Amino acid sequence: MGITETLVKTITKGIQEKKGQDITIIDLKHIDGAIAKYFIICQGNSPTQIEAIAGSISDMVREELSEKPINVAGLGNNQWVAIDYSDVLVHIFMPETREYYNLETLWEDAKLTNIPNLD
Repeated sequence: MGITETLVKTITKGIQEKKGQDITIIDLKHIDGAIAKYFIICQGNSPTQIEAIAGSISDMVREELSEKPINVAGLGNNQWVAIDYSDVLVHIFMPETREYYNLETLWEDAKLTNIPNLD
């Protein structure tokens, strides 16, 4: 498993740690002109949960892989937080914001992997 795939796995674990829901991993490695190798999309049920998920991802990636995000956007607004790890972009949405932007449908050739929710 490459470093990017390890990062995806660690980010997923960070999301699950704070009960993030409906995780979708979009594999963009074979998409020409894509700005990242992977998009990871999930949702939280409140602004507080979205902030907690973002914190959990950052902490877990820093502790396990010694990586820091290039940028984090949307904190404080907490309808949509984006975390940029260069090859992996993480999007944490409120459900209605996720539905509105519908990022999963942007690349019809991309491979989507849906991670079952943990109970």
